[in-house]
Amino acid sequence: MEVLINLTLNGLATGMLIFLLAAGLTLIFGLMDVLNFAHGGLFAWGAYSGTWIYASTGSFFAGIAGAILTGLILGLATEKWIIKPVYGNHIQQILITLGLMLVLSEMLKVVWGPNQISASPPSYLAGSWELGNIIIIKYRVFIIAVGLMVFALVQYVLKSTKIGLVVRAGVMDKEMVQSLGINIQKIFMMVFMVGAAMAALGGVLLAPYSGVIYAEMGLEFAILAFIVVVIGGMGSFPGSILAAVLVGLSGSFMAYYVPSLSLAVNMLLMSAVLIFRPQGLFGLKG
Repeated sequence: MEVLINLTLNGLATGMLIFLLAAGLTLIFGLMDVLNFAHGGLFAWGAYSGTWIYASTGSFFAGIAGAILTGLILGLATEKWIIKPVYGNHIQQILITLGLMLVLSEMLKVVWGPNQISASPPSYLAGSWELGNIIIIKYRVFIIAVGLMVFALVQYVLKSTKIGLVVRAGVMDKEMVQSLGINIQKIFMMVFMVGAAMAALGGVLLAPYSGVIYAEMGLEFAILAFIVVVIGGMGSFPGSILAAVLVGLSGSFMAYYVPSLSLAVNMLLMSAVLIFRPQGLFGLKG
């Protein structure tokens, strides 16, 4: 039982980190129809900037705030100077954002050096709780709680606020929203910045979880994020959290019970979804 609980918590924590990255991709694609392959670079920059601020100030929450601010700034710059000129052209979006992904990764090495950087949770989140024979790691519970809070907050904004109404209307009919006098371009920019901030938040939370960060981590997690987006359904925010949890749990259990399949299980899961439900678990049929 203790093994099952630990594997489940580990899978849920990993899933929430992937969700924070994939949810931004989902929002950006759902509203803006933009394929942003540089999203993993924003994830990595959040990890590095947040860890650096955490190490410099000794405050983990200052590191989180710094990572989110980094994501907002990079998101603004990316949307304004990289994405805006290629709206409506998926091929150009893929090419230019892949190039940006490589640039962001190399810039990390320029600023912080090519070596891995270690990170650890703050003292109040380190260690674990013991319930009989069951050991519950505090930091994993913290990550799960943050992921659920972000999901609940974004869902509330999308479903219960005026700006959420505008965003959802923009997903369905951008031209109609524009004709009502709403500056859809500003909405695009805001959504892109929020998505980038969520990616950066996931990055800084990953650092103490994995223990080390490195420049190439953005590309590795971006692949997982795109798998999650495909499984959950392109543009489906609830689908992204369900798919992220499935990916996290499958990876955790397979790594323990069938290690030889741990790397392939996510691709197998995505293939199965594409075969039986091509639009994704929560996606709409085109």
